[in-house]
Amino acid sequence: MLIPVVLAAALMNAAMVAASAVSTILISDELSPGLAGLPNTAGVLGTAAGALAVGSWTARLGRAQALRTGYGVGVAGAALTVLSAVGAHVVLLFAGMFLLGAGNAASLLSRYAAADAVPASRRASAMSTVVWASTAGAVGGPFLLAPSQTFATAMGLPAIAGPFLLAVAAVFSALVASSYIRVDSAADPRPDHREYPSAARRTPAVLAAGVMVVGHLVMVALMTAVPVHAHHHGDGLGLLGVMLSAHTFGMFALAPLTGWWIDRAGPRPVMLTGLATLLVAAVLVAQPGMTFTPALFLLGYAWNLCYLGGSAQLVSLGVAAPADLESKVESSIWTVSALATAASPWLFTQGGFALLSVASAVLTIPLLVLVLRRTRVDERVAVDDGE
Repeated sequence: MLIPVVLAAALMNAAMVAASAVSTILISDELSPGLAGLPNTAGVLGTAAGALAVGSWTARLGRAQALRTGYGVGVAGAALTVLSAVGAHVVLLFAGMFLLGAGNAASLLSRYAAADAVPASRRASAMSTVVWASTAGAVGGPFLLAPSQTFATAMGLPAIAGPFLLAVAAVFSALVASSYIRVDSAADPRPDHREYPSAARRTPAVLAAGVMVVGHLVMVALMTAVPVHAHHHGDGLGLLGVMLSAHTFGMFALAPLTGWWIDRAGPRPVMLTGLATLLVAAVLVAQPGMTFTPALFLLGYAWNLCYLGGSAQLVSLGVAAPADLESKVESSIWTVSALATAASPWLFTQGGFALLSVASAVLTIPLLVLVLRRTRVDERVAVDDGE
C-alpha cells in the first residue's frame, strides 16, 4: 500500500523545508549572517548520517520499523528546534537540524519501501511516486510559514517559533502515517531474488551508485552558483524564481514518466539518458542567452533520470543486503552534496559556469563510457546465452 509511504514522505519534506527556511534567519539574528548556512549544513550532514542509521535499523528491524524509527528521531529533532526558537541555547538548533536529517533520510529511503510493496513490474513507478510526492511538500510547506507564525504569536510564543512548530506537527504526522506502512523486511531476499556471481552483481551496483552520486554532485554544484550568477547579471528575484521553478519542475514533476519508462525499458537506458542529458545541460548552462533557463530544466530532469534509474538498478540486482547498499549510496549522495555546496561558489568565482561545466564533464563522461560499455557487455552475454 503506497499511500502511507507517499504521505509520510510529503509531510517530512514539508517539515524540512519549513525548518530549513527559518533556521537561517534565527542564526543570522542570534549569531551572524555569515553563519546562517550552518543549520542547513547540519541538516545535510544529519541526512548523510541518518541514511546509514536507517540502513542499519532496516537490517535489524525490517523496512517499516526502520522508517518509523527515523521519523521518530525527526520528531525529537523538530522539538529541539522549537526549544531553540523560544530562548534555549542556539546549539539545540544545530542538534535539532541534525536529527531532522535522520527523518529526511527515512523519507528519501522510503522509495525502496514503495518498491517492496508492489509487483516487480511496477517498482520503478512506485519509487517515482514517492519522489514526485516531494513536490507537494516542497511547494506546500512555504505557504504555511506565515499562518504558523500567526499561530505561535497567538500562543504567546515568538513568531519565529511558528515554522518550527509546523515542522513538529508535520514530522509527527509523518510518523503516524508510517505506522500504516506494511512491507517485508529488507533483510530478507526479495521474492524474485536472482543469484548473481558476486563480481557480476558488484559492478552494476557500483555503476548505479556512481550515476546517482555524479548526477547529484553535478546538479548541486551548478545550482548552487545560479543565485550568484543571477545577482551578478542584475536579474531580479522574480526571474530567479522562474529559473528555480523550471529546475524544480524538471527534478520532480516528470518523475512518474521516468518510472513508467524504467518499468518498460529497464534502468540502464534511463541512466544513460540521464548522464547524456546531464552533460548537455552542463554545456548549455555555460552558454549566454535564452538557453539558460531551459538548461536548468534539463539539469533537473537529468538528476531525476540518474536518481530513479540508479535506484531501480539497485533494486533489480537482488543483492543479499539491499538496505545496507541503499543506505550507503544515499549517505554518499548527501555527503557529496555538502562538499559541492561548499566548493561551487569558489569554483564559480575562479572560472564561472565554464569551469563548472568542464568539471561536470570530467565527472560525467568517464561514467557515461563505463555504463555504455557495461551495457554492450551485457548485450553480448545475452546473445551468447540465447545461442
